[in-house]
Amino acid sequence: MRCPKWQTEDGFEMQFGVNHLGHFLLTNCLLDLLKKSPSSRVVTVSSLAHERGQISFDDINQEKDYCPAKSYAQSKLANVLFTRELANKLQGTGVTTYSLHPGIIRTELARHFLATMPLWKRVVFAPLKFLIKSPAEGAQTTIYCAVEESLQNESGLYYSDCAPKTAAPQGLDDEAAKKLWDLSASMVSLI
Repeated sequence: MRCPKWQTEDGFEMQFGVNHLGHFLLTNCLLDLLKKSPSSRVVTVSSLAHERGQISFDDINQEKDYCPAKSYAQSKLANVLFTRELANKLQGTGVTTYSLHPGIIRTELARHFLATMPLWKRVVFAPLKFLIKSPAEGAQTTIYCAVEESLQNESGLYYSDCAPKTAAPQGLDDEAAKKLWDLSASMVSLI
């Protein structure tokens, strides 16, 4: 999350590579097995940050103007779009897909962001860490999407606090979801 400019071994921008392309490739490698298993689910942890995201199709690896926050938001929007397109591709197979915002959780996810924050801000915000979710609390929506029986006939939706939420408008763009799918498949050599 919001790491300095960095690349994966394959040359992808780190946040896009880890947060989207890794999930995309793993899921596609498992699709045949998922289709054979009864009531399979694909749960992708996105973020509220997707609301600030835009997919830079002309500079997907953010090579021209890297910004850690912009890159993170792009990767989290990619999670939402991936879930939508995967749901479309898996209609009628019994495999359902969900993306979600787990909440703000007391983990080290923000370590790169916090390291650049002035000391006075870290001191001021330190007491707030007790108001955010514990890791166990933060896992609840992921668990809900993975096991809640009432969701077995729903697919492609976005969740937060164990309930469906409307994704940002750019997360509901089926044309962008298809375009991202095709680009991602090309990037990881699936086509």
